Amino acid sequence: MDTNIYTHLLKRIEEPHLAKRLIRQVTLAANFYSKTSPAPFHFENVQWIHVALKILLKMTGLYKKGMMNAIDYRLERIKVPIKNLPPLFNGFKILQISDIHADALLDRGERLKKILRGITADICVFTGDFRFMTQNVHATALAMTREIGDCMGEDCPKFGILGNHDFIEFVPGLESGGIQMLLNEAVPIEKNGTRIWLAGIDDAHLYRCHDIEKALAKIPAGAVKIMLSHTPETYAEASTAGVDYLLCGHTHGGQICLPGGIILMTNAKCPKNYCKASWNHEGMQGYTSRGTGSSGVPVRFFCPPEITVHELVCAGHKVLDGGVEK
Repeated sequence: MDTNIYTHLLKRIEEPHLAKRLIRQVTLAANFYSKTSPAPFHFENVQWIHVALKILLKMTGLYKKGMMNAIDYRLERIKVPIKNLPPLFNGFKILQISDIHADALLDRGERLKKILRGITADICVFTGDFRFMTQNVHATALAMTREIGDCMGEDCPKFGILGNHDFIEFVPGLESGGIQMLLNEAVPIEKNGTRIWLAGIDDAHLYRCHDIEKALAKIPAGAVKIMLSHTPETYAEASTAGVDYLLCGHTHGGQICLPGGIILMTNAKCPKNYCKASWNHEGMQGYTSRGTGSSGVPVRFFCPPEITVHELVCAGHKVLDGGVEK
């Protein structure tokens, strides 16, 4: 590993954040391999569960169906009324791609890339988990992520955050591929001199390296704040901090659900109503993607993968099919 990566990151995010991330990455990896001390339970790392589930699905004839479901992407379009949204941003579109787990995509992302080439958005955001194999090298996942990002074209700015499957060392590779990573940071999004702000935090689920206060520190009071959080577990903290809209992933919407989309497992310590689709917490709006990829066994049932376009509209305006009017 090029040590210049750490020098660059040290200048950018400072020692406390970088040290915490690296120590937890090493500790969790050591626990996983040595088995001498318990690592946090993670469904994706319990191999016998994958094997047993795969055998069961094959015995019942459902495995191939589940695999096809895993690349049967649904394009979700969400209109989001935002209080105090500058009129110039009325109709502003944010494309969200979450949990792509690129190295586990069954068709190497070909169907996903075809869909993305037909979508128009103002910016694109990746809400973490670029790779699946947490015990493996990440070169494949990075290369495939770059190909997926390229489908949006150079005119669509791309931003991202790290998830619980991602190491801090991924950042240079992702940024060299055109995805600006937000590591407890915020950037202004401008239109003709008018701004809203996009903030992003480090993983709050496994590594617990998020710092919402730091991410929002440079944002002027009263400005519209959109935040990327890999997991919806930050819902209360983000609401208290005054975030207007929280975009999340991580849960995969359950991935394998009961009929009607009833969630069996989310791997997130928060109420299930925050683990899929739109939700509201004390006035803060949020959205949790069902995920674009799959993890563990590459199957889905009653929980199709999604690509999401969030259209911001001025709160108090009446939304019509042809646009927005007062």
